[in-house]
Amino acid sequence: MNKLIVPSVIILFWINVACGQQILVGTVKNTADEPVVHATLVVKGTNAYTVADEKGQFHLTVQVAPPFSLQINSVGYQSREIRIHEWPEGPLRITLTADNVLSEVVVTSRRRRELLQEVPIPVSVISGTLADDAGAFNVNRLKELVPSVQLYSSNPRNTGLSIRGLGTTFGLTNDGIDPGVGFYVDGVYYARTAATTLDFIDVEQIEVLRGPQGTLFGKNTVAGAFNVTTRRPTFTPEANVELSYGNYGFIQAKASVSGPLSKNLAARVSFSGTQRDGLLYNVATQKPVNDLNNLGLRGQLLYAPSENLHVLFAGDISRQRPDGYAQVFAGVAPTLRAAYQQFEQILADLDYELPSRNPFDRVIDHDTPWRSGQDLGGISANVDVKVGPGTLTTTTAWRFWNWDPSNDRDFTGLQGLALSQAPSRHDQWSQEVRWAGEFSNRLSAVVGLYAFGQALRADPAHTEEAGRDQWRFSQNTESPLWKTPGLLDGYGIKTYPSLETFSGAVFAQVDYAVTSRLRILPGIRLNYDDKSVNFRRETYGGLQTDDPDLLAIKRAVYSNQAFEADVEDTNISGQLTVAFKATATINAFATFANGFKPVGLNLGGLPNANGQPMLELAVIKPERVNHYEVGMKAQSTAGTVLNVVVYQTDVRDYQAQVQTADLSVNRGYLANAEKIRVRGVEFDGSIRFNNYVSLYGSLAYTDGKYVSFTNAPPPLEETGGPTFKDISGGKLPGISKWAVSLGGEAATAAGSFLGHDGQFFLGVDGFHRSSFSSNPSPSTYLIVRAYTLLNARIGFRALDGVTLFLWSRNLLDTDYFEQLLPGAGNAGHYAGVLGDPRTYGITLRYAF
Repeated sequence: MNKLIVPSVIILFWINVACGQQILVGTVKNTADEPVVHATLVVKGTNAYTVADEKGQFHLTVQVAPPFSLQINSVGYQSREIRIHEWPEGPLRITLTADNVLSEVVVTSRRRRELLQEVPIPVSVISGTLADDAGAFNVNRLKELVPSVQLYSSNPRNTGLSIRGLGTTFGLTNDGIDPGVGFYVDGVYYARTAATTLDFIDVEQIEVLRGPQGTLFGKNTVAGAFNVTTRRPTFTPEANVELSYGNYGFIQAKASVSGPLSKNLAARVSFSGTQRDGLLYNVATQKPVNDLNNLGLRGQLLYAPSENLHVLFAGDISRQRPDGYAQVFAGVAPTLRAAYQQFEQILADLDYELPSRNPFDRVIDHDTPWRSGQDLGGISANVDVKVGPGTLTTTTAWRFWNWDPSNDRDFTGLQGLALSQAPSRHDQWSQEVRWAGEFSNRLSAVVGLYAFGQALRADPAHTEEAGRDQWRFSQNTESPLWKTPGLLDGYGIKTYPSLETFSGAVFAQVDYAVTSRLRILPGIRLNYDDKSVNFRRETYGGLQTDDPDLLAIKRAVYSNQAFEADVEDTNISGQLTVAFKATATINAFATFANGFKPVGLNLGGLPNANGQPMLELAVIKPERVNHYEVGMKAQSTAGTVLNVVVYQTDVRDYQAQVQTADLSVNRGYLANAEKIRVRGVEFDGSIRFNNYVSLYGSLAYTDGKYVSFTNAPPPLEETGGPTFKDISGGKLPGISKWAVSLGGEAATAAGSFLGHDGQFFLGVDGFHRSSFSSNPSPSTYLIVRAYTLLNARIGFRALDGVTLFLWSRNLLDTDYFEQLLPGAGNAGHYAGVLGDPRTYGITLRYAF
């Protein structure tokens, strides 16, 4: 156990016999040899417990015979559980880790429990406690604690999750490609990135793995993985309730109840609900928009008849019903179109004034409702059984996602687009069988089989419909026919996309200790993908006419389109890691990984060339990834950790999501960039000055560029010029060159509040990121400026009983954009996704 970065609890106990009862007697201390006052010791599965006194001493009466588990808890320390197989003859020493630092000690990234500092993978770990205290109740907020993570969301469907700038393609979502970052909850892969916008439910720990992970996880991931672990059912009764209140009508409630149903059966039920008033004001409807309205429920049933068999059944359902995800007008870029096609001239001709040109006035006048309703849930079964020198794990799961949206994609009170809706239904199933174990003290391995299937379809159709003002946005000649009354009113397209995929894989990774200091870790993956798409788009409405000139105008706005594609692809990838333990406190590693992202299919429609769809873009080549990484994990002094990683990732046939001036290409389309490169340096560390003051931080330098992309769409300001542009050498979107997270906490040694023992504490977190491109093709106008956020909390924390603290996020009330995006059709204007203003409130938590 790591004794350098975490305080520890040393327990010395022996057995006495009194009145026929066994008594455990001992002392709880930390690494400074100071008593840990009021530490709680519980015999799991019973009501037997005791609390250490002012000297850290305890006497615990035990009425069960070994084997049994003893759990030790103390405020400021991570819980620790030890298994007592027989009455010990002498003292037993146990170490606990601190719970208020960024890095946890024990991780499961390599499918077994091991110390974070000894894992030859760059991993950032956030405890559920820190996430709760910091208000990081979803991935978008969690990214402020892990600067290598990027998340962009203009609505739940259009959410991109990346690590080091790679993963989900930047821009609006295209369902025909796989995410490059795996998102797992209790071993179950979530195919829809929309899940990252939902609230976490009763999370124990979140591990963020950076770099390709295809030889450890079922679904192939070329950029990294989120490994979320929820709190499991317990055989000791427990319950937790949390209520938060804040400005803008913020209310959040969390609750969990866990305990035994019988000797071998335990259950856990967890709930999370979040509401908040809107942060924008719509002067057209005279009400706020962009509120929060989230509900989530999770139930688990654990069957544990022995130490060799655990069966966990789980089911969850989450529901979002926000009046929200509206974007504000952010600015105008002059394009290369004719003067009459410029955005400002369009506004003048339609006699329209924006309600505000300052996006941070947070005022809109949109006439089409914003709706982002989604339901996401599923069931799973995890079975862990001891087989030989390891554990065989099977994970079976089915999940669904229902999506019911409405958007105002012209971002104004004009009727450019009257409707923009893509209601969808997604179903997935997955089956993983994995064995992980140790053949000897020198050789261990992970071997797995994985199968995954999904189906996505419109429910019942995706609809985009022009409004009364669309003629002026789409006008591309000065012909008076564009003014024909009712020509485009109600004219639209209904799209019926259907996607079915199957993915199967065999993967393995070996860990072999050549010497006591040198280890090699080769891994391999064989993957098979079968994807089929059926795309059909039909026009409807508008003025009914036989006039060929009027029909040509209508076809210039929307046109019919249909295509089918069915592709199969087999890939072999792998990696080799060499790990070297230079000293007792320094671990170094070097990795080469070869990976891929499966073949892609365009599901947003194809751009037109010479009046015909570009069918050659229906199928997109798979990405080919070569990744190089060198890292070091060091523990220089007691309470100090410093980790550094240097890496480079080269990607051929990079799958880019690009925007086009073609209005009928809904949400953009996919294209292959010939080659990109991402390289960088990452530092993360923590320091504990004593048992009550700690600091933690991470710094990421990331340099991403298109090495070659010769056939890219032009940026917004070059709309009206050549259809394609060579953007080789340009910056990749969504990547800040610098991103920094810093935080710390100071706590008292011991205190009492409302009759409960615990700690008073002060915590501060800061996050900074430099400017970044917010468009696939670098644009002078679509650059998000650098910003810095400061969050703070102060209060009282008890292990059992009352925890109460005040908190504020964006304490300095910084105005900032999270994303900029062009209006539909590239008329010249662009919109912004605003970051939250200063929020503050109070949280009350009670555990018993």
